[in-house]
Amino acid sequence: MTTPRVLLDGLGIGESPRWHDGRLWFCNWGDDEVIALDPDGRAEVVFSEPEVGAHSIDWLPDGRMLIVPKNTDRGRLLRLEPDGSLVPHADLSGLPSGFNEIVVDGRGNVYVNGADFDFLPFLEKAMADGMDTPLHERPDFVPGYIALITPDGRARQVADGIAFPNGMVVSPDNRTLIIAESFAGTLTAFDIAPDGSLSNRRTWADGLGPDGISMDSEGAVWTSVGERDVARVREGGEVLERVELDRGAFACMLGGADGRTLFVVAAEWNPFDPFGGPRTGQVLAMDAPAPRAGWPGH
Repeated sequence: MTTPRVLLDGLGIGESPRWHDGRLWFCNWGDDEVIALDPDGRAEVVFSEPEVGAHSIDWLPDGRMLIVPKNTDRGRLLRLEPDGSLVPHADLSGLPSGFNEIVVDGRGNVYVNGADFDFLPFLEKAMADGMDTPLHERPDFVPGYIALITPDGRARQVADGIAFPNGMVVSPDNRTLIIAESFAGTLTAFDIAPDGSLSNRRTWADGLGPDGISMDSEGAVWTSVGERDVARVREGGEVLERVELDRGAFACMLGGADGRTLFVVAAEWNPFDPFGGPRTGQVLAMDAPAPRAGWPGH
């Protein structure tokens, strides 16, 4: 691995990085915008609607972007049409609320996850109580879920009991979904059935601090570890590579022309005022030993 280089700084908090159409796209929390970044560091604001507050993004096979909005009064999952209009994507009335992360697999299935509780007040109370109890074992914790939206627009829940769901990846053969359970420090895997349902839940790797994740062609996953590092991890938990950062890693994404650049969105995290004070958000880039594979990122 090479030393991380700063491609862009002065951001709020970058999240949901995706390699798409030759650029790195990500949500810039705090400024309620989506930025597309060239490999040489030239940035363009491609979506900016404060009343939406783009929280997480991915793309349908036909190129339309899906947006998980921060402001759910506009809808819990939006689709950006070619004419620039935003429309609700599918009937989600039967699903729990609180969408967080999204991934679209190679068959056009959309997986979203979330948990129906207010994260920042929950964390503030846990810190005031002394953090003696693991977050996912607190009595006020609400377990998360994974939901599936198939290409025909039908939506249903396919997994529950997730210890604060975050980033997800789908393997290149569309047969395995891995999700970051951030509060448990675990990457959890499921088998994907032909109809998109999930089964055979199992621990893929633990002892981590996972948030947004990315898979490479050797089946390893890049994820955050601890408070500041990122690591390339093999199934079972073996750490193959580890990179120290000077601030917290919120998500990883493999991309670049050959898929061998690891992009990391990182920032200092202040749970009491996440978007106040100094703007510490950065996009970092470094060479990776194996190219990206699976989804997101195709």
